[in-house]
Amino acid sequence: MDTSLRITEIFYSIQGESSLVGWPTVFVRLTGCPLRCVYCDTAYAFEGGERLTQQAVIEAVAAYRTPYVTVTGGEPLAQPAVHSLMTALLDSGYIVSLETGGAMPLDRVDSRVIKVMDLKTPSSGEMQRNLESNIVLLDRKDQLKFVIGNRQDFDWSMSKVLQYNLPERVEACLFSPVYGQLDAAELAEWMLAARAPARLQIQLHKQLWGEKQGV
Repeated sequence: MDTSLRITEIFYSIQGESSLVGWPTVFVRLTGCPLRCVYCDTAYAFEGGERLTQQAVIEAVAAYRTPYVTVTGGEPLAQPAVHSLMTALLDSGYIVSLETGGAMPLDRVDSRVIKVMDLKTPSSGEMQRNLESNIVLLDRKDQLKFVIGNRQDFDWSMSKVLQYNLPERVEACLFSPVYGQLDAAELAEWMLAARAPARLQIQLHKQLWGEKQGV
């Protein structure tokens, strides 16, 4: 079986999101995504990239000498060989997290992977692509992310948190404002007023370096 992957970039940065925020992390960004969210900040990963063997990816990761690896995209699950890569990284002792848009099945993901699933809100333009059956495949180490651009997104996200009793299912529900569109303080006020059982997430890497590639 071909375990090579099309890779947009492999880089070393500070993890800006999820329960691992702040840790120096190697990011493996796979090429390709079936979604076209209106606020996407990684459209450069839709196409192109370089095809690398699994071993080449693992060697590139090892060069940074950190235990934390985030597999991201694009949509990493759009390339079936990603499952073999994540298992190989886990077997090598890495702490592996997966950033996925939630439109691809999670049933093949190694149970040791920390899954960070983005459930698409109404303003994304891709809400209809959500595979909500994935929610039951999440566990207490996993997180569900909601990227919120307006009040409608917030209300919709709150309804999903309550519908699926998410505080009892996952480590955290992450409410993240669309960068440059919704003020984080306004989202914080909504969360406080609603007593939202969720964590406010501000993308740390963008606070540090702005919105640019490779961070």
